[in-house]
Amino acid sequence: MAQDKRWNMRHIVRVAAFGLAGLIGFSILWVLAYALLPVPATPLMVIRTLGGADWNHSWRSMDRISPHLARAVIGAEDSRFCDHMGVDLDAVEKALERNQTHQRVRGGSTISQQVAKNAFLWPDRSWLRKGVELWFTMLVETFWSKRRILEVYLNIVEWAPGAYGAEAASRYWFGKGAEALTPREAALLAAILPSPLKWKANPPGRYVAGRAGTLQQRMEIVRRDGLDDCALP
Repeated sequence: MAQDKRWNMRHIVRVAAFGLAGLIGFSILWVLAYALLPVPATPLMVIRTLGGADWNHSWRSMDRISPHLARAVIGAEDSRFCDHMGVDLDAVEKALERNQTHQRVRGGSTISQQVAKNAFLWPDRSWLRKGVELWFTMLVETFWSKRRILEVYLNIVEWAPGAYGAEAASRYWFGKGAEALTPREAALLAAILPSPLKWKANPPGRYVAGRAGTLQQRMEIVRRDGLDDCALP
């Protein structure tokens, strides 16, 4: 009887090990595929669409997206994008300190982490999902260039109800393609990223307009100090 129990336990461990290895292999192949191919959809897009929301998503290469928008999101979301390896511990520490004294919670996620979360994972705040997010963050940082990470980010982030990516956002808010965005328009788009379903880029409210003005100054710092060198020529 004891020998049968040991055999059963070994069998369970072996099956679990094969299952884990399969998941790891699948995740690596998935990341490698997206290193070359446009991301056709994200779990969030599918979930929102099944819930009755619109789906407007047009992939654009980095060459067809205004560099002003790239600098705007780096300035707004992740000024150390070119320096870190996926996780910015300083940003996480500052976010934790700030959240202890402010009602509005702010995260410390990098652009790489947001890509991992949006491109591959379900929307959730559990520790399990956070752990898987770190795994995918490590993979995209390992197999993708920084330019590719930023390109995917700009193409999948939600910028308005049912509008995903820079092209859809630019046409939704300004009636033009993403390559024609001005510095002010790019700053306005970056300004609404924390709450794209609540705030408007055009016409902007007082808060968004003020934040966009601050971001325009940061965009110049990003350009001047080469904080975008890893992603823009």
